[in-house]
Amino acid sequence: MPDLLVKLYELPDGAAAVARAAQAGVAVRRANSWEKRVVVDFVERAFTPAWAAECEVAFGSVPPRCFVAVRDGGVLGFACHDTTRRNFFGPAGVAPAEQGKGIGAALTLAALATMREAGYAYAIVGGAGPEAFYARVCGAVAITGSTPGIYDLALMRK
Repeated sequence: MPDLLVKLYELPDGAAAVARAAQAGVAVRRANSWEKRVVVDFVERAFTPAWAAECEVAFGSVPPRCFVAVRDGGVLGFACHDTTRRNFFGPAGVAPAEQGKGIGAALTLAALATMREAGYAYAIVGGAGPEAFYARVCGAVAITGSTPGIYDLALMRK
């Protein structure tokens, strides 16, 4: 899976995506520090221990570099930034039962907008799985020669 590049200066406005989520009863917002355990546990259960470790890093800053989608007190999805490396977006994911409802787009655009506001002109989506999703949502393009990228570290291969 290649890394993707997003032009943050051409990032679509995410307000409409967040509003659509809200109409469906889903709040998309920055996570609070006291939610760390709940969010990290969700990520580990729904995805992988490696993603949970990266998500935990997001809670090491104030404010946390993690956005969440929540409904009725439960976590449905998350999106982190500046955890793996500076200027990297991810990991991010939505619970399988909630995919295809616009939650991922709202989370992605909210986190990427924060990166733009921090002064980045571009963002890297590291080892992106759903390339078509990122192309559609934020205009991401593949970075030639970026596979396997930074994720091909010796510890990760064991």
